[in-house]
Amino acid sequence: MTLKQTMDPDDAVRGDRIVLFLESIKFSHSVFALPFAVIAMVLAAHGWPGSWKTFWIVVACVGARTAAMAFNRVADADFDARNPRTAGRALVTGALSVQFMMGALIVASLTFFLAAAMLNETCLYLAPPVLAILFAYSYAKRVTDWSHLVLGFALGLAPIGAWLAVRESISLVPLLLSIAVICWVAGFDMIYSCQDVEVDKTEKELHSIPKKLGVAGALAMARRVHVASLIFFALFWLAADLGILSGLGVIAIGALMEHQHRLVNPRDLSRVDAAFFTANGIISVGFMLVVIFDISFFR
Repeated sequence: MTLKQTMDPDDAVRGDRIVLFLESIKFSHSVFALPFAVIAMVLAAHGWPGSWKTFWIVVACVGARTAAMAFNRVADADFDARNPRTAGRALVTGALSVQFMMGALIVASLTFFLAAAMLNETCLYLAPPVLAILFAYSYAKRVTDWSHLVLGFALGLAPIGAWLAVRESISLVPLLLSIAVICWVAGFDMIYSCQDVEVDKTEKELHSIPKKLGVAGALAMARRVHVASLIFFALFWLAADLGILSGLGVIAIGALMEHQHRLVNPRDLSRVDAAFFTANGIISVGFMLVVIFDISFFR
């Protein structure tokens, strides 16, 4: 008798739902904020803070993002249904129910609170307002053209949270890293949002930089915001007293940002996904590895 024949059908359905859920919330995009939390964690601890603290910092980051994305999918379901790019999402098609998504949201939120409690009292006290900020992003696009900065702020909390998890206090180093992340995320979100500009124009409730400035104007604004991001990455490098290897990493970030802007233009957005995921994934993971190697062997 094969494994397939003995498998409980309910188990298979649950497995399919979990896969659909992870795809729906773009779980792989955790790669954007988590590496910067790890950078802050290692710098705050002057090395690895131990497996216990590392584990709960990772759990907190993943739990918070999962809760925020589940909330976003529920909040934006009606808009997603009217957008050809997002009309195939599991919540829109009915492959996942609102009840399932809300259940996942509750579990992820409780996981985040548990992780915060396991880290320290400061993290636990700050967990509710952090989650409120993450949830607020889902409505930011309904009230401001600058929701891209709100998304950046949400992801930019990761390095500050990781620093607080280790030291229970804040300093210039994580703040500079956070601002760099805010501008980096805001810039690439402006690029990504260009795909939806025509849909946004038909939705009176939705606002964005591409809708306000047009695609060409949005790409130009994204470039300016990325220049600001690179400046803050350089200031972070100086404030953290990192070595030449990390300095080269900052230069590489600048080159990858420029690569993103060369991949897209107002007349051709076909390579936005490459600019969004590939280049930015390399930036976050690559810079984390460079900084860890730098402080492990050259400090």
